[in-house]
Amino acid sequence: MTRTPLLLAIVACLALSALTTKAGARAQEATPAFTPTTAWDPVGTPVAAAAGPAVGSPPLLQEGKLVMSINATLPPIQYVDENGELKGMRVELGEELARRLGLEAEWINIQFDAMIPGLDGDRWDMINTGLYFTEERVALMELIPFQLNAISISVPAGNPAGVDATADLAGQTVAVEIGGYEERNIREIDAEQVAAGLEPMEIRTFNTFADSYQALAAGQVDAVVSSDAGAKFYGDRGSFARAISGLRGSPATLAFKSRELAEVVAAVLNEMKADGAYRELLDRYGVTPLDVDCFAVY
Repeated sequence: MTRTPLLLAIVACLALSALTTKAGARAQEATPAFTPTTAWDPVGTPVAAAAGPAVGSPPLLQEGKLVMSINATLPPIQYVDENGELKGMRVELGEELARRLGLEAEWINIQFDAMIPGLDGDRWDMINTGLYFTEERVALMELIPFQLNAISISVPAGNPAGVDATADLAGQTVAVEIGGYEERNIREIDAEQVAAGLEPMEIRTFNTFADSYQALAAGQVDAVVSSDAGAKFYGDRGSFARAISGLRGSPATLAFKSRELAEVVAAVLNEMKADGAYRELLDRYGVTPLDVDCFAVY
């Protein structure tokens, strides 16, 4: 068969992936290193070039639709605008994945702690809310790491308390969205600091990051733990100050119940990487691309 430049680029990507240390190995020790367990057939037809939808039902829940869950509370990555429409980098990514697969994107905006049970209960095909890559989640779902996330600490504008290290949060009230990577890590940081003799934080959980920031604006908490991108967004608006950033960086993922569907989506991500669409999208939002040669399912 004739190999297009796009296909050749993806073939090269797959070949190099076997020789390159994955970014997951550079994450926290609690996060397992990536070990690829699938790859797109390098001599197959690129998904974007397929005639008609590239995948049917099953594995899709509905014929012709890619149903995605998202927790749209974290601008500019995922949020609802003043017109009630979903916006953000992950929304654009999901729409493009669906388009290249010849599918209609359908969204379910729901709180974070419903994501994994809903996937297991066949309520959606894919979680597209930036789940962090963890050993526990690898055991539960099919994951495609696709961007690098880290956490930040937001404080009132001007940073009146002079917070520049997590030790400065000892004895303070800290807000965080319930059930996510941010909550797990701030609790780990707090436990480490208490073991070192510092006062414990009072960690308050909220259903969304938006609720957490509202509590900070109302003076109910001293700080908010959120993602780097979300904290930067609020900081750039002048609403709050981003006192600390880059804590405990870890890959964010797309999550699936179906291995077959995950493999098809990984192939599309590799197309987007090869033709430049992936990098253009993340750069436009100031999001750090994942430093891997190929996207794969774990």
